[in-house]
Amino acid sequence: MAFFTKPTDAAAAAPAPISQDRLAALMTRREWYFGIDDDGDLGGVWDENTFYFLLVGEPAGILQIRGRWSRTLPASELASLAPLLNEWNVARIWPKVFARQAEEGSEVVVFAEVATDLRSGANDEQLERIVDCGLATGLSFFEMLDERYPAVDDAAQPVAGDAR
Repeated sequence: MAFFTKPTDAAAAAPAPISQDRLAALMTRREWYFGIDDDGDLGGVWDENTFYFLLVGEPAGILQIRGRWSRTLPASELASLAPLLNEWNVARIWPKVFARQAEEGSEVVVFAEVATDLRSGANDEQLERIVDCGLATGLSFFEMLDERYPAVDDAAQPVAGDAR
């Protein structure tokens, strides 16, 4: 009696070194819009949230998928946000979530991050699953934030010069 199935050709593909070119090829195959910023980092926008795909470590083989929530919160919300972030991190493996005060100090920026050590390489299927995990779990967290902190409806706000 076998407890494991035999690997398929796709699953048995040998791991290859991770690179920005491989990440770009994956995104191109999926017809995703992405770009490379001034620092050379690959990124894109999913559901209005910005995600970066960074290769860090020495050698650069740790894939860090870091998403930034599309909105910010007033700095006064940090005290109420911290327990929510901690609760998420305790209850879930992915993504790691955290907040930082913006450089100006008046707003809080919220991030979600999945980091995976790929210094031994990954085949295409593994890389796709890791990217899917980073995006899906990050978006799930940001969706929860959207529900917890609803956006102010800009359409309901009077515009300067509006007679409403």
